[in-house]
Amino acid sequence: MDIQSLRLFVLAAERLNISAAGRELGMAPAVASTRLAKLETELGADLLHRSTRKVSLSLQGAEFLPYAREILAQEAAARAALGHGSPTAIGTLRFAASSTFAQLYIAPLLPEFLESHPGISLDLRLSDAQFDLIEGSFDLALRNTPLLDTSLKGRKLADDTRLLCASPDYIARHGMPRVPEDLAGHRLVAFRNQQPREIMGPDGPAGTFDTRGGNCRMVVDDGLSQKIATMAGAGISNNSIWSVHRELEEGSLVRVLPDYEVADNSVLWLVYPKSNVLTVKVRIFIDFLLEKIGKAPPWAMP
Repeated sequence: MDIQSLRLFVLAAERLNISAAGRELGMAPAVASTRLAKLETELGADLLHRSTRKVSLSLQGAEFLPYAREILAQEAAARAALGHGSPTAIGTLRFAASSTFAQLYIAPLLPEFLESHPGISLDLRLSDAQFDLIEGSFDLALRNTPLLDTSLKGRKLADDTRLLCASPDYIARHGMPRVPEDLAGHRLVAFRNQQPREIMGPDGPAGTFDTRGGNCRMVVDDGLSQKIATMAGAGISNNSIWSVHRELEEGSLVRVLPDYEVADNSVLWLVYPKSNVLTVKVRIFIDFLLEKIGKAPPWAMP
């Protein structure tokens, strides 16, 4: 299987433009089309759908794309091991992350990263819904849950401490819970699919933050919306410290049950498929985020 044809296919799949992909590799449009057709004949599959108006990835092409990327990554790693290849990182890095976290901490850093690494382009998927890294052909993702998927490897970015919060107005109207049992009489705001969380006191387990009961008045699937609703007085919610530390400092949110801790094994992980070679572009981006965020998280509690 010809490596240059694979490289052409990956570029064409990313840009949905065969001529542009060919030009990037120094090929005339006719040559690029011929090479892709030859690759499809060799594989016995139509990888791209072509029309006079556009190019789109076929179902078989979408299934083959992550394997093509992996072959190219292996080839680059093999050359690097022998001291060959360009020391400059190039290519498109596909990165998935929580939209709330990315808006606060990652997006403001990206101009600096792109300026420092002109050969790298970023393809971002920012959503509080989690993407499948392998099926989505992602190079890297940020996850703020326990790392349970055995098909993934990860580097710890930072701790992800969780706090119960409410607005001052809500507390003025409904009172401040003194012990975990008091939560049963309060309105709760839950993140979708949120599991019950044990609340720990000085002497051990002291209760549970459980949003499955009748006092859960709102369920959301977006972290920023949960925080905004909580600030508006909707109820008590369980939030990451990185999401609410500014609001706690400003007083637009107050901590509920400050003498207790929410038991949670969540950590902010930078994860990538275990089967993938850790390419130069991915390693550079991981090191950048560790330096800019992980070294001294802006939300770190004193």
